[in-house]
Amino acid sequence: MRLKIQKSMMVILAVTLVLFYVILSVILYNQNLSILRAEVRQEAKYICTAVNISGTEYLEQMDNIDESTRVTRIDADGSVLYDSRRDADTLDNHSGREEVKEALKNGEGEDVRRSVTVEKDLYYYAMLLDDGSVLRVSREVDSLASTALAMLPVIGGFAVLMIIFAMLLAKWQTARLIKPINELDLENPLDNDVYTELSPLLTAMDRQNKEKEAVSNMRKEFSANVSHELKTPLTSISGYAEIMKNGMVRPADIPVFSERIYKEARRLITLVEDIIKLSKLDEESVELEKQEVDLYDLTREIISRLAPQASQKNVRMELTGEPVKYTGIRQILDEMVYNVCENAIKYNNDGGRVTVWVGNTLEGPKISVADTGIGIPAEHHERIFERFYRVDKSHSKERGGTGLGLSIVKHGALLHGAKVSVESEPGKGTKIEMQF
Repeated sequence: MRLKIQKSMMVILAVTLVLFYVILSVILYNQNLSILRAEVRQEAKYICTAVNISGTEYLEQMDNIDESTRVTRIDADGSVLYDSRRDADTLDNHSGREEVKEALKNGEGEDVRRSVTVEKDLYYYAMLLDDGSVLRVSREVDSLASTALAMLPVIGGFAVLMIIFAMLLAKWQTARLIKPINELDLENPLDNDVYTELSPLLTAMDRQNKEKEAVSNMRKEFSANVSHELKTPLTSISGYAEIMKNGMVRPADIPVFSERIYKEARRLITLVEDIIKLSKLDEESVELEKQEVDLYDLTREIISRLAPQASQKNVRMELTGEPVKYTGIRQILDEMVYNVCENAIKYNNDGGRVTVWVGNTLEGPKISVADTGIGIPAEHHERIFERFYRVDKSHSKERGGTGLGLSIVKHGALLHGAKVSVESEPGKGTKIEMQF
């Protein structure tokens, strides 16, 4: 960045110097031409007046007096009658010269061109004499190129000094401009008092920092929760096993202890499986390809699998709707619907009902699961999708589950671009809708 700024400043200076050189050359050329015109016109008027008074003999007397000025007398037909530089008889007819034509027509005329005779750029000024002939006075004029070349040494020296000065100034200015950027407090971007142009970048950095902090806190909380959730069943398994090992259990109670160890082990396995699923969804490492799935048939299969659990709690399940096709990852869709339906059974009342509707809407395929269970207070609606979050911690373990089911639903919905909404009131049941 430092080199780019310095290079850009040097390029700007170089372009400025070149433009300055060209403009100054044009100005000096026009100024020199203007001064020359005034001098030649004045000189021509003096000579014209002298010739009108003294006759053409005056021209013969002024030969070789001023070698820088060329004087020519031309007849009305264009033939040269006198020339201070050349023999008049050797010169071509001048009737076609622009200044001569203007002088014959208007009394005076002028032109700037390269002379074929002397092979130099000349300024010509012509005046009509009293005898009808034309007196022309000309003087050599520097061309624009020669004016520019004459200025080159001065401008070149000036340019070198300017470039050296500009390099030092660019180095100092670049260091001054970059210093606030080098001293940015990246941990607290909005606390930096720097350029307004950096505000969008600093705002984005601050937002990114907050997101990273939130993710970091979430991971810490998740790690703590995982440790706690894993420790609980392991402690139970270890405790029961130790009691059995030490022979402190009556033979009649061994089946009871074995069943408890089995349940805790199953809970541990389920928890690990759910954690693995969430990790894959977090990392978007799900390698399964999308396929066309009939959501109605999928839901009917899930309800059949959940029938034993529903029967245990005396919960009646109903499925209504219509076949609807959706292209997605079948395994993830299965886990989403399964977890929502399983929760509807777990947190239902004895003798309750779970109503599932699957069908197409104007916004796309939808799955709606409603239960007549305990319900969820409004303040918990947003948090139930957090990992290990439980509304009623005191009874959650009695009902089973890992606390990760709805987190899997949320991540699966994100993976499919779906939206999950919750409607619930304590004592009036819960409705969860998945809009694809």
